[in-house]
Amino acid sequence: MPEIEKRRTFLKAASGLLILKPATVFGSQANSALSVGIIGCGGRGNYVGGMFQEYAGARITALHDPFEDRLEAIRKKLNLSAPRTFTGLEGYRKLVETGVDAVIVTSPPYWHPVHTRAAIDVGKHVYVAKPIAVDVAGCLDFLAAGRVAARKNLSLLVDFQTRAQPAFQQAAERVHRGDIGELVFGHVYYHAGRLRPKGLPQLSPEQNRLRNWVFDKALSGDIIVEQNIHVLDVANWYANTHPVRAVGTGGRKARTDVGDCWDHFIVQFDYPDEVKVDFSSGQFIKGYHDLCMRFYGSLGTVDSHYRGVVRITGDHPWEGEQGNTMHIGTSTNVKNFAAAVRAGKPVNNAAVSVESNLTAVLGRMAAYKREPVTWDEMLASNERLDAHLAL
Repeated sequence: MPEIEKRRTFLKAASGLLILKPATVFGSQANSALSVGIIGCGGRGNYVGGMFQEYAGARITALHDPFEDRLEAIRKKLNLSAPRTFTGLEGYRKLVETGVDAVIVTSPPYWHPVHTRAAIDVGKHVYVAKPIAVDVAGCLDFLAAGRVAARKNLSLLVDFQTRAQPAFQQAAERVHRGDIGELVFGHVYYHAGRLRPKGLPQLSPEQNRLRNWVFDKALSGDIIVEQNIHVLDVANWYANTHPVRAVGTGGRKARTDVGDCWDHFIVQFDYPDEVKVDFSSGQFIKGYHDLCMRFYGSLGTVDSHYRGVVRITGDHPWEGEQGNTMHIGTSTNVKNFAAAVRAGKPVNNAAVSVESNLTAVLGRMAAYKREPVTWDEMLASNERLDAHLAL
């Protein structure tokens, strides 16, 4: 079966899943306040929760986090009045049973499939941070949750900011209509500084492992899944398909003081029609930071940056735009999600999100093995990571 047909077959596994364009859902005039619960009250939960207050007029009425100090911090930051709070690893079960209309899932990625499915099973709309899983099995679990959401007419929106950024939307449209000609190869990277550990001396090693989940392979999926998925998602978007094979390497050299995640990856992704994508990432770099998604075609180049210019050069140049992709993308996604819920016209991007997540898993698998791995081999592995976390 040709690879493009395989992709269509894969996406059909989530038949009924769709993502509406911004203009579709912005037409809603409903303005009723949504009641929202947040699972995972760390940095992303605070940020997205604030976006829901500012751009969706939402009332945050329930919170879950394993740590009481984080519940207290988000209550103060978002000026919440007596929200219901739940602690412990299992507290999410109680949160989804409250009277909220929707649930924001910003917990460690290891639990995203479980938390998302729990909310959908009791009829809640779900807004979830990327990545949607850390392994193959989790991705397929999330895909199944997307099908259930579609059957129940529930919105399930994964927060990929570039997909909601008008500049990136225009760039993708121009690439797909042939403005840069036939794709030849891509140059995609996520080069960033190191993140700050968040452990506390009074906590146990297991508790600090959970607080430092972003440095933990099982809890985060490693940097290529947890962070670098942003640029790999755009690579798939521009190529309009997923890779069929990957080979790579990487390791831990500059950041060895916390966790077990690698601090750099170098991977070659092979896409259909002999399109190659050169990918690299680092999460230790000083003096340089850029998320670059660049494709070279027979007629030109699309050169796009998460925090910089998005443009096309060559035979059909486009001046492009600059903008704060994180703010524009997240705020747009929040508006779209809230409008869709109010209008009763669900949005659901589970299938394409799973495809991008599996692309990151493929790259990790190939780099860990240091040998070529095909897309089909990755799926057949049904890899499931076990955190062995006992608090």
